[in-house]
Amino acid sequence: MHTQLITVQRPGGPAELHCVSRELPPPAAGEVRLRQSAIGVNFIDTYFRSGLYTPPQYPYTPGLEGVGVVTELGPQVHELQLGQRVAYATKPMGAYARERNIPAHRLVHLPETVTDVLAAALLFKGLTAEYLVQRIAVPAPGTWVLVHSAAGGVGSLLVQWAKHLGLRVIGTVSTDAKAELARADGADEVVVTAKDDFVERVQRVTQGSGCAAVYDGVGKDTFVRSIQCVGERGILASYGQSSGKIPPFDLQLLANNSIFLTRPSLFHYTGNDAEYRTAAAEVLRLVGEGVLKCRVGQTFPLAEAAKAHTELEARRTSGSTVLIP
Repeated sequence: MHTQLITVQRPGGPAELHCVSRELPPPAAGEVRLRQSAIGVNFIDTYFRSGLYTPPQYPYTPGLEGVGVVTELGPQVHELQLGQRVAYATKPMGAYARERNIPAHRLVHLPETVTDVLAAALLFKGLTAEYLVQRIAVPAPGTWVLVHSAAGGVGSLLVQWAKHLGLRVIGTVSTDAKAELARADGADEVVVTAKDDFVERVQRVTQGSGCAAVYDGVGKDTFVRSIQCVGERGILASYGQSSGKIPPFDLQLLANNSIFLTRPSLFHYTGNDAEYRTAAAEVLRLVGEGVLKCRVGQTFPLAEAAKAHTELEARRTSGSTVLIP
């Protein structure tokens, strides 16, 4: 059978995303075929497309997150059923497609309380928030943390999860409109970076003691100044680089407050099937209970994936972006 999908032939800008029709073979042993209803767009997709990260091969189909219904079972698949509604946020890439084959053991069951679009908008980002606040840096309740891009897909969930854990949150955003969104998610202090200095605000709000944790997905534009916001024996989790690759820096900068620095990847926190399923279940539980709310800021048809990447990289989006096959 044929299916519509997006392919990338070589590294480059959003124009390298081409919508084509290709033959889809039957699912192999251990795989199932999904008819997808919603596809998550994440910043890491742009890193692979641009060549900042190296994809497995060229040409390839981007995307690591989707939701769909099982339409065919490959050999040796026993844990899933035809018609079952499932989601994933994992390798292998290939989510930007109307239908795809995927390993059955990397799919998670979706509860009725979570819609298809919501699941595609939040699972990858929710898993990122989970390991950041539950496993990398777990500050004591009442302490301050700094969340960059607090109105973005991951940032919004980080703010909400941190507040759920009893933390006090300073968020940075790029516009006044995004500041309102961050406050609605529970941020105690919000810095509009076009008008105010987030380092000065952190030092003033924390009375010079700094933050127990800084969650920085921006990278080049914020990294060095994020170090200045970390308190004694605090941690800087540099989990992304939406503004560009972080240049070499002086390690001595970490010595001022004996700062811990980590550059984590979601794949190292979800590579184990048991950890992956446990984390996904926790994300979906908190969503179902209303603790985490995901703002789907924009949707695009699958064929307009290039436009979705353009808007995302220009920082003209808020919340999460979803492709609809």
